[in-house]
Amino acid sequence: MIAGTGTDVGKTWVASRLLRTLRAQGLRVAARKPAQSYDPGDDAMGRDAAVLGAASGEIPEAVCPPHRWYAVAMAPPMAAEALGRPPFGIGDLTAEVRWPDESPVDVGLVETAGGVRSPLAADGDGVSLITALAPDLVVLVADAGLGTINAVRLSAEALAEATAPLVVVLNRFDPASDLHARNGAWLAAHGGWPVLTLPGGEEELSALVAG
Repeated sequence: MIAGTGTDVGKTWVASRLLRTLRAQGLRVAARKPAQSYDPGDDAMGRDAAVLGAASGEIPEAVCPPHRWYAVAMAPPMAAEALGRPPFGIGDLTAEVRWPDESPVDVGLVETAGGVRSPLAADGDGVSLITALAPDLVVLVADAGLGTINAVRLSAEALAEATAPLVVVLNRFDPASDLHARNGAWLAAHGGWPVLTLPGGEEELSALVAG
């Protein structure tokens, strides 16, 4: 699972980098986005399902079922309501996460929307989806800058409900930034989970995911 401490922390960018790295290592991958919402004015190729599909070698419709595309920039259940479309539950989303039948997948990646406590369905949030899917690993993506220690700790506390192993990825990491370096060092020393940085840590992340 690819989860985030909030919106716009770079979950899709991290997921696509990871997918490309795994494919370059000869692994068969697939990506799933149970629901996506977006500004209808956005470039279609920049939507999450399209970006993930380009990285995994799949069409956007395989990544996210078209009936779960919501052309309003809100959390998916709120977008569905705003558009006058039927409500849906976490059980609906989990039932729709299906992997390719024609060839086995070495790594299947599922990306949530928003932060871990952002609503994903009428009856649950990101933690609910992760708990229901019971992944082998949760990759928590966070921004490397100000506020990340608080955001990571709160998100990790919420994710403890899912009982899956956790790795933290500090995205947009600048090794020349003293703040970024200190944030990473503090989280690594006090958090109890592996802390990786991107760009630059793609190989280490892929080893954790594939292992």
